[in-house]
Order: sequence, then C-alpha cells, then structure tokens
Amino acid sequence: MKTIALSWRYLVSRPLAAGLNLLLLSLGLAAITFVLLTRAQIDRAFERDLAGIDAVVGAKGSPMQLILAGVFHLDVPPGNIPLTAVQALARDPRVAQLIPLSLGDSFQGFRIVGTTPDYLRHYGAQLAQGQPWQAPMEVVLGAQVAQATGLQPGRAFAGAHGLGGGGATHAAHPYRVVGVLAPCNCVLDRLVLTATESVWAVHEVAHGKADAHDDHEDAQREITLALIQYRSPLAAVSFPRFVNSMTNLQAAAPALEITRLLRMVGVGADVLRGFGAVLLLTAALSVFIALWNAVRERRADLALLRMLGASPARLAGLLLCEALWLAVLASVLGLLVGHGLTGLLGYLLQAEQSLPLTGWLWLGVEAWVPALALGVAVLAALLPALSAYRVEAGQLLSSRA
Repeated sequence: MKTIALSWRYLVSRPLAAGLNLLLLSLGLAAITFVLLTRAQIDRAFERDLAGIDAVVGAKGSPMQLILAGVFHLDVPPGNIPLTAVQALARDPRVAQLIPLSLGDSFQGFRIVGTTPDYLRHYGAQLAQGQPWQAPMEVVLGAQVAQATGLQPGRAFAGAHGLGGGGATHAAHPYRVVGVLAPCNCVLDRLVLTATESVWAVHEVAHGKADAHDDHEDAQREITLALIQYRSPLAAVSFPRFVNSMTNLQAAAPALEITRLLRMVGVGADVLRGFGAVLLLTAALSVFIALWNAVRERRADLALLRMLGASPARLAGLLLCEALWLAVLASVLGLLVGHGLTGLLGYLLQAEQSLPLTGWLWLGVEAWVPALALGVAVLAALLPALSAYRVEAGQLLSSRA
C-alpha cells in the first residue's frame, strides 16, 4: 500500500507530463471503444431489421438504394412500381409472403408508410396503446415517433409531401392516430404506419381523381416496393434473376448488399482503429520516456529508499505502479469518452430519424480496453523498472556526490 501511495505522489508531482500521457492513452482507448460500440450496434440493427427478408423488389436503379430505402428507410426509393406487377409476384410459387410498402409522405421528418398488417407481424410488433388501423386514414405510430411528436390515440395530423419533411401539407386529408407501438428496437420505431389505401387516397385525390376506390384505377395504381420472403432457400437462385431479366422491376438481395455496405463501413472503422493504435503506441513511447527520465531524476530518492531497506523489487514495483495508475485512469476516461461519443452520434442520428445508437450499452468485449491499457503501460514501464531494479545504493550515492 505504501508503494501504491508513493507512486501516486510521484505521478501527481509531474502534472504536465502525466496529463500528456493520460491524454494520449485515453484518446486511443476512446477511439477503440467508439469503434466497438458503433460497429456492434450497427451490426445488430442490420441483423434485426433484415430478419426474414430475402429480397426487396422495386423500380430499376441501385440495389443498395433499394435496400436502404425499403428495409432501413434511410434513403429515397428509386421510384414506384405497378401494383399489378407486384400482385403477379405475390402469386409466384416461390414467394411465401409479400409485404407491399408505399412511401411518399412524412410527418415531422418521420416517414408515413402504407402497408398491410403483415408488416407489423413480421417484426413481432406489440401495441402499447390503442389498436391497429382498421380503415384508411388511420395510423399507428412507432414508439420513437410518438415520443418525438407527442401524438396520442385520438389525435389527428396532416402529412407533408416528401420523405424529408418540408413539403406541401395535405391539410385536407388528415390522418387519425389509433394506436402506438411498444418499442421494438427495430425500424418500426421511427415509422408512421397506415393502410396502403391511405396513401392512395391522399395522392389520388390530390391529383384530381375524385374516386380513389374506382375499380378502373386499380390497374393504374402503384406502390413503392415490396419485401419478399421465399418459400424455400432454392428461390434465392432463380427468383432475383427472373425479376431482373423478365420484368421491368428490380430484385435486390439484402444479405449481399449489406455485406457490401458493411465492407465499406469497415474501411472507416479500420482507419479509426488504426488511429487509436497510433495513439496508443505514441502514449506507450511517451510513458516510457517519462518513466526513464523519472529513474534518472529520482536517483537520490532511490538511493535513500535503498538505504532505508527497500528491496530492488520494491523500486521496480514503484515504477510499475506509476504506469498502472496511468492505465487505470486512462481506462476510465477512455471508456467514458468512447461511450459519450457514441451517445452524441446516436443523438445526431436520432435527430435525422436514422439508425438508433446509444452510449448506455456495455459490451463484454469492452473488458479488453482496460486490459489493453494495462498491457501498454506494463510494456512501457518494463525497461525503466528493470533499470530501477538494477541500481546500487553505493553507486547512486557516489554519483550524487
């Protein structure tokens, strides 16, 4: 305990050097913590939202855009597709389930999605208040939407044209809230869900079509895209090829496109990890230099400790404890800063109705962060500690004289 207390006094006696070493080590650990947290949460969000979706069918364009728009609602869809073509795909024997999605409007930045109750069942959504929609112009709010807007069952609102907000408001055709979903930590949390007929009603009337339910209009109606679940894994080989070559539609495989996306995201994560590694190496070098100089500056103190009966191991332990103090403090600061940065990024993404991230999540793999800090500190202190271990009191006193 005396060694620990004495090493702390030595550490705080040089605040500038100790502060610089602590800063470098903390920043490196914070960068690594930030990468661990964000990558784990992004992977979980993608895995959760993609569960059970084998293909996304939409207009011709970028497959990545189709996945981001249809599954995660993070991009603008490439266009609309005919309802009759989608109904034909739903009758395909390779298709077990088809969930239509109609986009185009939003409310305070949250997308209004016309769909069927199958969309709720697909994600296992549960209602926290109210009931599911039963008729056109009735909506169910995701948990994040309800929290951000303050809307409750029974309230009415008007959607705005466009997916990003700021468009013309459809004030003549208000929606009525009939339910609020319980948090599911999935894409539904940030959506306003209604019947597909609601989207048709708003836009067909807005375009001067008096009867939004005329049978003649069914052949001309469109949706934005469709989520497909295969009846068997063998359909993954033939179905996308059939859609892309034999129809005017496009089928994108979420697993393939998200693998490409994560590979691109992984480049940025690797760069940030590399930056953290450089900081840790710099911190290790700085700690080594500081402790090596400390041995030279404390020659009189070391001589006095040896004269008072301190063993060589005690002197070496003194240097090691000083490095370990730095490691402990840097671990705490690095973890706090890493979680704080993740929370800040999550706040910014939430303002954009994007992927949910939180700084309050603790991962088991984070146990390696203090272990890494201790390893760096010990390696940096080995040579100075060995130098302190080998000193002789007589040599120190004679050199001092």
